[in-house]
Amino acid sequence: MIPNDEEYQELFEELENYEKYGVPMMIEGTRVSPMQVISAYMVKEAGTYMRDYIIDDDGNIEELTFQKIKEDH
Repeated sequence: MIPNDEEYQELFEELENYEKYGVPMMIEGTRVSPMQVISAYMVKEAGTYMRDYIIDDDGNIEELTFQKIKEDH
């Protein structure tokens, strides 16, 4: 399934909220902005990105990371 512009906009708004609350975002170990995450999603070749939420002891999201997952065909 190819995400449409509305899906990218929803993802961008979600990631902007994380950024607003000080949650750092990483792709493959590099700190990125919400727009960089969207760009990576739009230009990805084979595969997709898996989210990984790092939670602190109080249950708050401390960090959001994205790892590229290659699809085997």
